[in-house]
Amino acid sequence: MTDQPITYASAGVDVHAGDRAVELMKDSVRRAQRPEVLGGLGGFAGMFDASALKGMRRPVLATSTDGVGTKVAVAQAMGVHDTIGQDLVGMVVDDIVVSGAEPLFMTDYVACGRVVPERIAAIVSGIARGCELAGVALVGGETAEHPGLLEPDEYDVAGAATGVVEHDLVLGPHRVERGDVVLALPSSGLHSNGYSLVRRVVAAAGWGWDRHVDELGRTIGEEALEPTRIYTRALLEVVRADVGLHALSHVTGGGLAANLARVLPRDTLATVERVWSPPPVFRLVQELGRVPLADLEQTLNMGVGFVAVVAPEGVARAQEILRAHGTEAWVVGAVGDPSTVSMYGAPVVQGAKGVDGGAVMMVGDYPA
Repeated sequence: MTDQPITYASAGVDVHAGDRAVELMKDSVRRAQRPEVLGGLGGFAGMFDASALKGMRRPVLATSTDGVGTKVAVAQAMGVHDTIGQDLVGMVVDDIVVSGAEPLFMTDYVACGRVVPERIAAIVSGIARGCELAGVALVGGETAEHPGLLEPDEYDVAGAATGVVEHDLVLGPHRVERGDVVLALPSSGLHSNGYSLVRRVVAAAGWGWDRHVDELGRTIGEEALEPTRIYTRALLEVVRADVGLHALSHVTGGGLAANLARVLPRDTLATVERVWSPPPVFRLVQELGRVPLADLEQTLNMGVGFVAVVAPEGVARAQEILRAHGTEAWVVGAVGDPSTVSMYGAPVVQGAKGVDGGAVMMVGDYPA
C-alpha cells in the first residue's frame, strides 16, 4: 500500500484544466453554429432540430468519421495547433459531400497526454473555423486526458459529421455514363494524407521542420501545415445547379486514381491526363526521397483535392460556379470504354477500399 493518498490529479488527470479549456473555446464554438442547433456547449449530447427534414420526400442521412493522421506530429513539432482542426473538418465533411449530401453538424474528439487549456482551445478554434467555412454546426465534442498512454505534449484529433440528401439526388456510380467529363479541383497542398511518407523523407534528408525551402517560399513545416481546402459550399452549389453532376470523389488516402475508381461503374474506364503541374511540394518530396512516381501518386493528392464527373453539356456551368468560389477547375479526362486500355499500355487502377468499381488510367507526363 502507498503511504500517500492517490488522487485523480496525482494520477495525471487535471479536471480543472479541462474546465478552463472549455471556457477558452466557447467563443470559437459560438461562431460555428446554425439556426437548427438547440442548447449550448457543455451538454451531454449536441441537439439539432431535424424538423426541416419533414419537408423532404425521402431524406437519406449520410455520416462520416475521420482524423488527420500523422499530420498532428508536424503540428506538435512546430508548436502550431490552430490549423489542424480545419484539416479535421475538411477530411470529414467533404467525404459527406461526395454523396451529394449537405453536411449539417459535427462533433470532435481530442485525446491528449496532458490538458493544456490554451492548446486545446487553439485546436478547437481550428475546428470551429473549418465548420464556419463549410456551413456546418459544431454541436459538441470531448477532450480526454490520457496520461501514460500519450506523452504530455502529444495529442490526436478525430471527428464525425452527419448530413442529408434526397434519395433520388444521391450521387454515385449509378449516375455515371460513358462520355462524362472528369474535372479536377485544386488542392491547397498536401492536405492530410501521406504524412508518414513526407515525414520519413524529411527525416531521411536530415531536415528540421524549420528549414526554409526556396522553392516553397517558406519553411517545410509551414508548407506541411497548410490547412486542407474545404470544398463543401462550392460543391453543394454545383450539386444544386442541375448541371449534370453525376459523381464526386474526395482525393484522400490512395491518391487520385484509386479514389476516382470508387465512384465509377464497373464497366467503365476513366482516362486521366497529367495536364497540370503539381505544386512544388510534391516534386520536392519526390526528388528529396527519390520516391517512385507510382508510389507518390497512390499516396499524395498531387495537387488535385477533388474530382467531379460531369455530363459534357454541364462542364462550363460547373466551372463557372466553382470559379465564383475561387476554385479554377480544369478538364483532366473522360469516362469511356475499358477496351481503350490497349491504346496506352499504362497501368490501370480498378476498384479500391473494398469497392468493386470502375477503372482509372493515368496517362502522359506532368508538365515540366
